[in-house]
Amino acid sequence: MTKLKLLFLLLLTSSLSFGQKTDIRLNGLDTEIENLLKAYNAVGLSIAIVENNKTIYSKGYGFRDFENKLPTTANTIFPIGSITKSFTASLLGKLESENKLSLKDKPSFYLPKLQFYNTQMDNLITIEDLLSHKSGIGSVDGTYILFPAKERPQLMEKLKYLKPNGAIKDSWIYSNFGYIIAGTITEKITNQTWDENIKEKLFLPLKMNNSSTSTTDMFKNNDYSFGYGIINNKSEKVLFAELNNDKPGGAINSSANDMANWMLVWLNNGQFNNQQILPTNYIQEAESYKAMDNGLPPESSDPNVYTFGYGYGWKINSNKGHYKVHHGGNLSGFSSQLALYPTDKLGIIVLTNQHNSILPYIVSDIIANRMLKLPKTEWNKYPVKVTDISIVSKEIKSINLDKKPTHNLNDYCGKFSNLGFGTFEIINENNKLFAVFPDFKFQLEHQYYDIFVLKATKEIPQIMNPEFYLNFSLDYDGNVSSVKINLQNEPVEFIKQTKE
Repeated sequence: MTKLKLLFLLLLTSSLSFGQKTDIRLNGLDTEIENLLKAYNAVGLSIAIVENNKTIYSKGYGFRDFENKLPTTANTIFPIGSITKSFTASLLGKLESENKLSLKDKPSFYLPKLQFYNTQMDNLITIEDLLSHKSGIGSVDGTYILFPAKERPQLMEKLKYLKPNGAIKDSWIYSNFGYIIAGTITEKITNQTWDENIKEKLFLPLKMNNSSTSTTDMFKNNDYSFGYGIINNKSEKVLFAELNNDKPGGAINSSANDMANWMLVWLNNGQFNNQQILPTNYIQEAESYKAMDNGLPPESSDPNVYTFGYGYGWKINSNKGHYKVHHGGNLSGFSSQLALYPTDKLGIIVLTNQHNSILPYIVSDIIANRMLKLPKTEWNKYPVKVTDISIVSKEIKSINLDKKPTHNLNDYCGKFSNLGFGTFEIINENNKLFAVFPDFKFQLEHQYYDIFVLKATKEIPQIMNPEFYLNFSLDYDGNVSSVKINLQNEPVEFIKQTKE
């Protein structure tokens, strides 16, 4: 093999940004990351490290496209999922500094038609509660994934029918819907779309030139990553998730180098290239505890990590004596972790093309231990944990004859509605039941009596596990009258519609 070919292969395997002099604290890091990629059966990974107001290291490992052996670089674009929340919250922080809103205001002050489930929620919930997950709305993702609205205002209409999943202000329950409302408020005040606001007020001044808010725009750049998931310890390519009305909670695509600029502005009191991009007082507020996620004593396995809380789009905790502000992201085929150590002027971004994986958290922890000169944990002492992706069901179990359905299959057919979610239809095709949603079609697999479970019969994006349980109910005449689906903590009831 010629020296030229050898050099080319080395460049393919891992890509280091030119002009960087490796910090002595990072000696051996490449080997650790490459070993972790193998242990996790991961395809690709990209990192950037900033310290003392400059990027000191950025690099790609493995492949962004395994099938064609295209390498991951520090400029490779990945969907960053819920790290998007810190961007959406920042738009509101900027608007507050311009005296265009107050985070203490009620959302309905800017969205007059907005109504929550009850008057208590209407009277108590503030924008700050939405940003810190204290609204009580909780996880109601099924309402916009299974029943997407054409426009965000139509989605807002559903709120008054959605039961809260927790107490207002007194409980911390993660809610993507809260950020959908927050993003809608920015649109109302600025008379621009959320996408336009993100680009104009954040991407452009921060020179995040490879970042976008849609997969359509991401595909215009040649250096983007495909997403992968694990099936039987093997990586398989998965479909991209194209977010729509739920964009403010997780739609940004970015690279390690672009995200380095996002970290720099947070670690430099809101300044970037001598420009004030984010208000200093907002950064202080956003990085402060607004809600307590977990106030329990630390676990014996990790006694130096404790006091878990949430600010505005950021999780907060104490990590081995260092104040840590961070957030992860998971979207179909991708996992990410951004960690800031404000008092240490340190920031770490790890982007991977592996679905629902803790790999980025492990790599971030390894880097933090090195940079902060903390006791190290060897890479092979971390747990290897990756959740298998949802796959197409090749075989659907036949009817459980020992506990047969109480009715003929045709009796379960019809349209079922819930005002907070939407309408779907159950149909019988060749003696098989299917649930037809606006964008999805699932087969019903019988479990016992009047309980079925949804099964995917063709590939879908990994934005949810479709295997929800359906529990049919009968009226006093013995007819099928409704079905409950476990779309949130309390199963959601859909009422069977009478034929016209």
